[in-house]
Amino acid sequence: MQKLLIEGGHTLEGTVSISGAKNSAVALIPAAILADSAVVIDNLPVISDVDLLAELLREIGGDVDLGNQTMTIHPEKMVAMPLPNGRVKKLRASYYLMGAMLGKFKKAVIGLPGGCNLGPRPIDQHIKGFEALGAQVTNEQGAIYLRANELRGAKIYLDVVSVGATINIMLAAVRAKGRTIIENAAKEPEIIDVATLLTSMGAKIKGAGTNVIRIDGVDHLQGCRHSIIPDRIEAGTYMIMAAAMGRRVHIDNVIPTHLESVTAKLREMGTTVEEYDDQLIISGLDAKKGVDIKTLVYPGFPTDLQQPFTSLLTSAEGTSIVTDTIYDARFKHVDELRRMGASVKVEGRSSIVNGKSSLQGAKVKASDLRAGAALVIAGLMAEGITEVSGLEHIDRGYEHLETKLTRLGAKVWREELTEEELEQVKQS
Repeated sequence: MQKLLIEGGHTLEGTVSISGAKNSAVALIPAAILADSAVVIDNLPVISDVDLLAELLREIGGDVDLGNQTMTIHPEKMVAMPLPNGRVKKLRASYYLMGAMLGKFKKAVIGLPGGCNLGPRPIDQHIKGFEALGAQVTNEQGAIYLRANELRGAKIYLDVVSVGATINIMLAAVRAKGRTIIENAAKEPEIIDVATLLTSMGAKIKGAGTNVIRIDGVDHLQGCRHSIIPDRIEAGTYMIMAAAMGRRVHIDNVIPTHLESVTAKLREMGTTVEEYDDQLIISGLDAKKGVDIKTLVYPGFPTDLQQPFTSLLTSAEGTSIVTDTIYDARFKHVDELRRMGASVKVEGRSSIVNGKSSLQGAKVKASDLRAGAALVIAGLMAEGITEVSGLEHIDRGYEHLETKLTRLGAKVWREELTEEELEQVKQS
């Protein structure tokens, strides 16, 4: 196992190119199960979640070729093989296999998903949708069993806006008989991306990106080629890094409209953000003033950037309040920031950040993917060297992080954990 070392205080300048969206990729790859011929997905991020999903598709009989940011999936020999344990436990998005396999085979056995530990994130809305379509769903020995003689379209109202449930119901419904209507659907760009792939495969979907999605089921879906949208969360992370330590950072391969909530908050802090067709230019280093953040479903401020933005706010003037309405357990980064000298405390669903902290390098641990990004940002701002362990979380969502940061002028490198550090990891 490795740790990431960051020598703080170095100014960032230059160009960084954003990879394909992780949150699209982890849904698009399972969606390929629904096709009857080869699906090619381009602009894939080089992250561990993609590798895990490729292996899961191979487990159920798929022929998967992965290389050079492109995955070719031949689903012709796939079968509804149970996946109760193993790799499905390592990533949250394994639940998309439920909708895809239910749509294709009318049955599936999938272990309860893993991924980042962000407190309880129930899949009750997914199950509600599957049952409305005609599936029987049971929880047996820690795995979800889905069975249906046939799937029939239905009107489904989501009690809470859920990206995962919206996509999962779409996956099951595209090969159901009749019309499915999903009301109170999530509107995230990744949902439009998945709908675009499915439509290219022959699905009939209207309304993706609005709160009502209509799907007319079809009997067959053919293969296609699809290029993933840019990762708005990775882009937002580099925007925050540039606001913290950037003289003039060009962020390429972005869709600026996907980042409007982040851009607005950075400008409110006093950071200069220039927008072009597929590029942003961030000029940081000026005095920053504190702002309040409240995460909301898209197009509101994304919960995935709450933790990285908290690190930035430790350097701002005044007091800031960060409230997460999506995941109330997403504050495990706060204790680690306090190790580095930050003045932050958690009250309920909010963290209160007293700015102008003088951060010092320290040994810290990433508890989840975005907490890892937050600690990297703190390390860039801190005096001295910060050591971040828990890199398996960061590698789930950020492609070549240290390479991209090094090109911008950061001093970042990896080292193997010592035997003593490995023992501490085992005990934690």
